[in-house]
Amino acid sequence: MSANDEILEILKDALSRAGSVRGRCMFGGVGVYLDGIFFAIIDDGAIYLKTSDETRPRFAAEGSRAFSYMTKNGRAELHSYWLLPDRLLDDAEELRDWASGSVAAAKHAASQPKRKVTPARAVKARPAKRIAKPKNKR
Repeated sequence: MSANDEILEILKDALSRAGSVRGRCMFGGVGVYLDGIFFAIIDDGAIYLKTSDETRPRFAAEGSRAFSYMTKNGRAELHSYWLLPDRLLDDAEELRDWASGSVAAAKHAASQPKRKVTPARAVKARPAKRIAKPKNKR
């Protein structure tokens, strides 16, 4: 059993009364769903919970950090998912409380109108400048 599988089992045990917890493999980690609501990411044995403007300060106060990953251009951060403090893995009741806040944040985010994605503006091609060819001197 991998570290991600062990963490998923801890979440399943803690949230069993709240609903059906399922994990789905994604990008080398695990996406975690409670009754179909995507609320957490498990990566390298760590849990990152969905946050909102209201819940994020709670994570920051615990010294947590945003989920980050490597891209071909360097490190990128996903500021809507923050690392669950390790101490909560030993306290099922408080873990449930934090996870409930995460599920609420995920439900709220899903209920918001989707941002309109505007395509990048097309750059009009300029006519190429004619470059005079140097004359061969012989």
